[in-house]
Amino acid sequence: MNHFQYKDGRLFAEDVDLTALAQKVGTPFYCYSSATLERHYRVFAEAFPKDTLIAYSVKANGNLGVLKTLAQLGAGADVVSGGELKKALKAGVPANKIVFSGVGKTRAEMMLGLEAGIHQFNVESEPELAALNSVAKELGKRAPITIRINPDVDAKTHAKITTGTSENKFGIPWSRAREAYKLAASLPSLEIVGVDMHIGSQITELAPFEAAFARVADLVKTLRADGHSIKRIDLGGGLGVPYAPTDPAPPAPELYGAAVSRAVAGLGCELILEPGRLIAANAGVLVSRVTYVKEGEAKKFLILDAGMNDLIRPAMYDAHHEIVSVREAAPAAVYDVVGPVCESSDLFGSNRRLPELKEGDLVAILTAGAYGAVMASAYNARPPAAEVLVKGDQWAVVRPRMSDDELIGLDRIPG
Repeated sequence: MNHFQYKDGRLFAEDVDLTALAQKVGTPFYCYSSATLERHYRVFAEAFPKDTLIAYSVKANGNLGVLKTLAQLGAGADVVSGGELKKALKAGVPANKIVFSGVGKTRAEMMLGLEAGIHQFNVESEPELAALNSVAKELGKRAPITIRINPDVDAKTHAKITTGTSENKFGIPWSRAREAYKLAASLPSLEIVGVDMHIGSQITELAPFEAAFARVADLVKTLRADGHSIKRIDLGGGLGVPYAPTDPAPPAPELYGAAVSRAVAGLGCELILEPGRLIAANAGVLVSRVTYVKEGEAKKFLILDAGMNDLIRPAMYDAHHEIVSVREAAPAAVYDVVGPVCESSDLFGSNRRLPELKEGDLVAILTAGAYGAVMASAYNARPPAAEVLVKGDQWAVVRPRMSDDELIGLDRIPG
């Protein structure tokens, strides 16, 4: 469910008219709904025991306005860089609710996490264990760690967002799990606190999760028998969302929660979940204005002022996003919806049935709240879209659009 609905023939975000908003902030812009963020977080959190740490995956949408909205509900944060750690702290996420993931943590980033007092580091390799031990020793601290174990489970999702098979760069192979924990136990500035896993993103079936959860539960028992103190299980995120009307409905959060409960029953571990897309995707749209309607030999092209630099998912993953007119009307034409970027892959959708549109009309690209603005670039010297957060009938620009001169001013001509 989201809070983008037509009222009197115009698309609204909660109680904010997107047509009027476009006139005030210009296009293209991302628009996020506070009510949708809040609802999705609560529905997910309520599927788990109250002491579960819901560490929102900052990489899905790291806007400070979004993070603050979730922090006020009690969310923690899953971060994968020093910048994301600083963002989470600035938005009010307590350090003891932050977990630090990622395969390439630098020593400087480790120092940031240790000095802040984060909940744990999810370590992804043996060299990282050694580096973190060294940094913690220099600071006179002990680093709380889980080790991300790759359960070698195929999530059957897009190849570019699968993370849990033996061919992926993430985590330590299942066959080396006990050896890695033995190494960690020998390093005096590390404190083993749990186990971590993550098998991928946009997963719409329970079976891969259940297979991975079962393997991790068995591993916890084995590691405890080896003498390790395993108090936490970080099960990652990955629950998908529907992007197209024909997409299979992902499991409801309560069914996902029940699968987790069955898998960890009797272990007595603190649970950590890292949802991202599930919280943010349907909470955002990308609003764009039609620049031209172009008649081709075999196609009619709707050329927008938003491009693949603003939303790269269709070009990068062949991802589907529904596209609607901001003015409610019956479909009357078929378009290829494209952007102005000088690439053939700058295509938001082929053969889309939309109302008859003309230059200056507005469209909204739906389910764009996750992996949209965070993946934007300034390719073709195009400043990325602005970001707006709405709450009821109020709105605020939470990331202004950079001007051409500001963008160019970041470069330096050497003397």
